Amino acid sequence: MKLRRLIALGGVAGIALAALVGGAPALAHNAFVSSTPAAGSVVTEQPGIFVVTTSDALLDSGPDSPTTFLQVRGPGAAQIYYGDGCATVEGASISMPVQLGEAGEYTVAWGVVSADGHPITSADSGGDITFTWQPADGQELGEGFAVPPTCGGAPVASETPAPNETAAPAAPSDEATSAPVSGPDDASNAAAAILWVGVGLGVLIVVVGVALVVVRSRTRSAERSGAASGPADPPAAL
Repeated sequence: MKLRRLIALGGVAGIALAALVGGAPALAHNAFVSSTPAAGSVVTEQPGIFVVTTSDALLDSGPDSPTTFLQVRGPGAAQIYYGDGCATVEGASISMPVQLGEAGEYTVAWGVVSADGHPITSADSGGDITFTWQPADGQELGEGFAVPPTCGGAPVASETPAPNETAAPAAPSDEATSAPVSGPDDASNAAAAILWVGVGLGVLIVVVGVALVVVRSRTRSAERSGAASGPADPPAAL
């Protein structure tokens, strides 16, 4: 009977611990949700701001980080880049002001730091975004650059180099894409998970301690009761 009670109490404690640990914040890679302009769309007016939205809040690794970027290039196979290179992270989205150039197909490559601290890129999330630019009458065309522009840096005009002589799009190195990037949100998530585990272990210890006290108390009571109601004195011999 005592063993069954201990097993039942242990099961309840295990369920409580699992619920507490399960309630800790889950860390996972962000997933691509949408973009402006949308993939496959036909754009006739300057979008002004290009936006890529993911499934969770992003970590901001700074404007000079190779892991956070937006690159808009085109038209077609031409490696001409547009925008100022100043990608801004806000919530689950990354954005950059862009003014497109000549008509044609454009490609958007992007990179962000996921909520779990790991960098992800468009190459990891279904590929770069492509759309068609067909400017309506009166649209002002932007100036392109030979290499991806750096935020605050002097741009390199696209007039001199031929398409096959321009630099390939800057992409994060293997080290940058594999190593987690720590940030305030990442640290707080880890601390919260440790706190929940500690609370769960504390609850388990308390429950087991109470169970042992109850069992010992009932055992002593049973022993005292048995001693008090011991065998009666034998009848006197005639």
